[in-house]
Amino acid sequence: MEKRESEEAMQVIHPRCAGLDVHPDSVVATVLLIAPDGAVERHQQSFGAFTDELLKLGDWLKSYAVTHAAMESTGAYWKPVWNLLEDQFRLLLVNAQHLKRVPGRKTDVSDSEWRADLLRHGLLRASFVPARPQRELRELVRHRSGYVDRVAQLKNELQEVLECANIKLGRVASNITGVSALEMLEGLLAGEATPEALAELARGRMRSKKPQLAQALAGRMAPTIG
Repeated sequence: MEKRESEEAMQVIHPRCAGLDVHPDSVVATVLLIAPDGAVERHQQSFGAFTDELLKLGDWLKSYAVTHAAMESTGAYWKPVWNLLEDQFRLLLVNAQHLKRVPGRKTDVSDSEWRADLLRHGLLRASFVPARPQRELRELVRHRSGYVDRVAQLKNELQEVLECANIKLGRVASNITGVSALEMLEGLLAGEATPEALAELARGRMRSKKPQLAQALAGRMAPTIG
Protein backbone atom coordinates (compact mmCIF):
# COMPACT_ATOMS: atom_id res chain seq x y z
CA MET A 1 0.00 0.00 0.00
CA GLU A 2 2.86 2.38 0.81
CA LYS A 3 4.44 1.63 -2.57
CA ARG A 4 1.13 2.38 -4.36
CA GLU A 5 0.72 5.66 -2.48
CA SER A 6 4.33 6.61 -3.24
CA GLU A 7 3.81 5.97 -6.95
CA GLU A 8 0.57 7.96 -7.00
CA ALA A 9 2.28 10.88 -5.24
CA MET A 10 4.31 11.56 -8.38
CA GLN A 11 2.41 13.00 -11.30
CA VAL A 12 2.20 10.72 -14.33
CA ILE A 13 2.93 12.66 -17.53
CA HIS A 14 2.96 9.81 -20.04
CA PRO A 15 0.62 6.96 -19.01
CA ARG A 16 1.61 4.70 -21.94
CA CYS A 17 5.37 4.83 -22.42
CA ALA A 18 8.43 2.64 -22.93
CA GLY A 19 12.10 2.53 -22.06
CA LEU A 20 14.59 1.02 -24.51
CA ASP A 21 17.97 -0.44 -23.59
CA VAL A 22 19.90 -0.54 -26.87
CA HIS A 23 22.88 -2.89 -27.33
CA PRO A 24 24.92 -3.74 -30.46
CA ASP A 25 22.97 -6.97 -31.02
CA SER A 26 19.72 -6.47 -29.13
CA VAL A 27 17.16 -4.06 -27.73
CA VAL A 28 15.38 -4.64 -24.42
CA ALA A 29 12.07 -2.80 -24.19
CA THR A 30 9.92 -2.21 -21.11
CA VAL A 31 6.40 -0.81 -21.42
CA LEU A 32 4.69 0.82 -18.43
CA LEU A 33 0.93 1.37 -18.59
CA ILE A 34 -1.63 2.79 -16.20
CA ALA A 35 -4.37 0.19 -15.81
CA PRO A 36 -8.05 1.24 -15.36
CA ASP A 37 -7.77 0.56 -11.62
CA GLY A 38 -4.72 2.82 -11.37
CA ALA A 39 -2.17 0.04 -11.06
CA VAL A 40 0.99 0.05 -13.14
CA GLU A 41 1.27 -2.70 -15.73
CA ARG A 42 4.78 -3.73 -16.75
CA HIS A 43 5.60 -5.59 -19.97
CA GLN A 44 9.14 -6.41 -21.07
CA GLN A 45 10.56 -8.11 -24.16
CA SER A 46 13.88 -8.41 -26.00
CA PHE A 47 14.39 -7.95 -29.73
CA GLY A 48 17.33 -8.43 -32.09
CA ALA A 49 19.13 -5.58 -33.81
CA PHE A 50 18.34 -6.58 -37.40
CA THR A 51 15.80 -4.48 -39.28
CA ASP A 52 13.03 -7.09 -39.18
CA GLU A 53 13.45 -7.37 -35.40
CA LEU A 54 13.30 -3.61 -34.93
CA LEU A 55 10.12 -3.53 -37.00
CA LYS A 56 8.70 -6.17 -34.64
CA LEU A 57 9.70 -3.92 -31.76
CA GLY A 58 7.66 -1.10 -33.30
CA ASP A 59 4.66 -3.38 -33.76
CA TRP A 60 4.99 -4.62 -30.18
CA LEU A 61 5.03 -1.07 -28.81
CA LYS A 62 2.02 -0.13 -30.95
CA SER A 63 0.12 -3.15 -29.61
CA TYR A 64 0.20 -1.44 -26.21
CA ALA A 65 -0.67 1.96 -27.70
CA VAL A 66 2.64 3.40 -26.50
CA THR A 67 2.98 7.10 -27.24
CA HIS A 68 6.48 7.92 -25.94
CA ALA A 69 9.74 5.96 -25.74
CA ALA A 70 13.15 6.84 -24.33
CA MET A 71 16.61 5.48 -25.08
CA GLU A 72 20.18 6.34 -24.17
CA SER A 73 22.60 7.88 -26.68
CA THR A 74 25.05 4.96 -26.68
CA GLY A 75 27.57 5.15 -29.52
CA ALA A 76 25.82 4.83 -32.87
CA TYR A 77 23.62 1.89 -31.85
CA TRP A 78 20.61 4.10 -31.12
CA LYS A 79 20.53 5.55 -34.66
CA PRO A 80 18.91 2.64 -36.57
CA VAL A 81 16.37 2.22 -33.77
CA TRP A 82 15.53 5.92 -33.95
CA ASN A 83 15.33 5.91 -37.74
CA LEU A 84 12.79 3.05 -37.77
CA LEU A 85 10.63 4.27 -34.87
CA GLU A 86 10.66 8.06 -35.14
CA ASP A 87 7.59 8.20 -37.39
CA GLN A 88 5.53 6.05 -35.02
CA PHE A 89 6.30 7.37 -31.54
CA ARG A 90 7.52 10.44 -29.71
CA LEU A 91 11.12 9.46 -29.03
CA LEU A 92 13.49 10.91 -26.44
CA LEU A 93 17.25 10.49 -26.69
CA VAL A 94 18.80 10.87 -23.25
CA ASN A 95 22.40 11.60 -22.34
CA ALA A 96 24.00 8.87 -20.21
CA GLN A 97 25.42 11.38 -17.72
CA HIS A 98 21.97 12.87 -17.17
CA LEU A 99 20.57 9.42 -16.37
CA LYS A 100 23.33 8.75 -13.84
CA ARG A 101 22.51 11.97 -11.99
CA VAL A 102 18.83 11.15 -11.51
CA PRO A 103 18.43 9.76 -7.95
CA GLY A 104 16.14 7.02 -6.69
CA ARG A 105 17.00 4.02 -8.82
CA LYS A 106 16.56 0.62 -7.19
CA THR A 107 19.14 -2.08 -7.75
CA ASP A 108 16.60 -4.63 -9.02
CA VAL A 109 15.20 -2.32 -11.74
CA SER A 110 16.49 -2.93 -15.28
CA ASP A 111 17.87 -0.12 -17.43
CA SER A 112 14.87 -0.13 -19.77
CA GLU A 113 12.35 -0.08 -16.90
CA TRP A 114 14.23 2.72 -15.15
CA ARG A 115 14.08 4.84 -18.31
CA ALA A 116 10.41 4.07 -18.78
CA ASP A 117 9.65 5.05 -15.17
CA LEU A 118 11.53 8.34 -15.47
CA LEU A 119 9.83 9.05 -18.78
CA ARG A 120 6.43 8.23 -17.27
CA HIS A 121 6.92 10.97 -14.68
CA GLY A 122 8.47 13.49 -17.07
CA LEU A 123 11.89 13.36 -15.40
CA LEU A 124 14.00 12.92 -18.54
CA ARG A 125 15.73 15.74 -20.37
CA ALA A 126 15.88 14.93 -24.07
CA SER A 127 18.91 15.68 -26.23
CA PHE A 128 18.32 17.51 -29.49
CA VAL A 129 18.06 15.21 -32.51
CA PRO A 130 17.84 16.99 -35.88
CA ALA A 131 15.19 16.06 -38.42
CA ARG A 132 16.03 13.21 -40.79
CA PRO A 133 17.11 15.41 -43.78
CA GLN A 134 19.49 17.35 -41.54
CA ARG A 135 20.88 14.13 -40.01
CA GLU A 136 21.51 12.70 -43.47
CA LEU A 137 23.23 15.90 -44.58
CA ARG A 138 25.41 15.85 -41.46
CA GLU A 139 26.41 12.24 -42.14
CA LEU A 140 27.30 13.13 -45.73
CA VAL A 141 29.39 16.13 -44.68
CA ARG A 142 31.08 14.08 -41.93
CA HIS A 143 31.85 11.29 -44.39
CA ARG A 144 33.29 13.73 -46.94
CA SER A 145 35.44 15.43 -44.30
CA GLY A 146 36.75 12.06 -43.17
CA TYR A 147 37.52 11.10 -46.77
CA VAL A 148 39.41 14.36 -47.38
CA ASP A 149 41.41 13.84 -44.18
CA ARG A 150 42.31 10.25 -45.16
CA VAL A 151 43.41 11.35 -48.64
CA ALA A 152 45.65 14.04 -47.12
CA GLN A 153 47.11 11.49 -44.69
CA LEU A 154 47.85 9.02 -47.49
CA LYS A 155 49.51 11.74 -49.56
CA ASN A 156 51.73 12.63 -46.62
CA GLU A 157 52.66 8.98 -46.11
CA LEU A 158 53.47 8.59 -49.80
CA GLN A 159 55.62 11.71 -49.73
CA GLU A 160 57.50 10.37 -46.71
CA VAL A 161 58.20 7.05 -48.46
CA LEU A 162 59.50 8.87 -51.54
CA GLU A 163 61.74 11.11 -49.44
CA CYS A 164 63.20 8.05 -47.73
CA ALA A 165 64.13 6.73 -51.18
CA ASN A 166 65.53 10.18 -52.12
CA ILE A 167 62.91 10.55 -54.85
CA LYS A 168 62.07 14.26 -55.10
CA LEU A 169 59.02 14.01 -57.31
CA GLY A 170 57.06 16.29 -55.00
CA ARG A 171 59.62 19.08 -55.54
CA VAL A 172 58.90 19.15 -59.26
CA ALA A 173 55.29 17.96 -59.59
CA SER A 174 52.79 20.05 -57.67
CA ASN A 175 50.52 17.02 -57.22
CA ILE A 176 52.18 13.65 -56.59
CA THR A 177 48.84 11.92 -57.08
CA GLY A 178 48.13 13.52 -60.45
CA VAL A 179 47.88 11.44 -63.63
CA SER A 180 51.49 11.97 -64.73
CA ALA A 181 52.97 11.48 -61.26
CA LEU A 182 50.99 8.29 -60.63
CA GLU A 183 52.15 6.77 -63.95
CA MET A 184 55.75 7.56 -63.01
CA LEU A 185 55.32 5.99 -59.59
CA GLU A 186 53.80 2.88 -61.15
CA GLY A 187 56.85 2.67 -63.41
CA LEU A 188 59.13 2.99 -60.40
CA LEU A 189 57.34 0.17 -58.63
CA ALA A 190 57.62 -2.01 -61.74
CA GLY A 191 61.38 -1.38 -61.72
CA GLU A 192 61.61 -1.51 -65.50
CA ALA A 193 62.23 2.10 -66.55
CA THR A 194 65.10 4.57 -66.27
CA PRO A 195 64.51 8.04 -64.78
CA GLU A 196 64.61 9.51 -68.29
CA ALA A 197 62.01 7.02 -69.55
CA LEU A 198 59.81 7.76 -66.56
CA ALA A 199 60.06 11.48 -67.23
CA GLU A 200 58.71 10.85 -70.72
CA LEU A 201 55.42 9.87 -69.11
CA ALA A 202 54.80 13.51 -68.23
CA ARG A 203 51.73 15.05 -69.81
CA GLY A 204 50.70 18.57 -70.73
CA ARG A 205 52.70 21.36 -69.08
CA MET A 206 54.63 18.80 -67.06
CA ARG A 207 56.57 17.85 -70.22
CA SER A 208 58.50 21.10 -69.99
CA LYS A 209 59.97 19.78 -66.74
CA LYS A 210 61.33 16.49 -68.11
CA PRO A 211 64.99 17.20 -67.19
CA GLN A 212 64.03 18.10 -63.60
CA LEU A 213 61.73 15.08 -63.40
CA ALA A 214 64.53 12.75 -64.51
CA GLN A 215 66.73 14.14 -61.73
CA ALA A 216 63.96 13.86 -59.16
CA LEU A 217 63.19 10.24 -60.08
CA ALA A 218 66.78 9.04 -59.76
CA GLY A 219 66.39 7.68 -56.26
CA ARG A 220 67.12 4.36 -54.63
CA MET A 221 64.12 2.10 -54.33
CA ALA A 222 64.31 -0.97 -52.11
CA PRO A 223 61.81 -3.74 -51.20
CA THR A 224 61.49 -2.19 -47.73
CA ILE A 225 62.08 1.46 -46.98
CA GLY A 226 62.33 2.54 -43.36
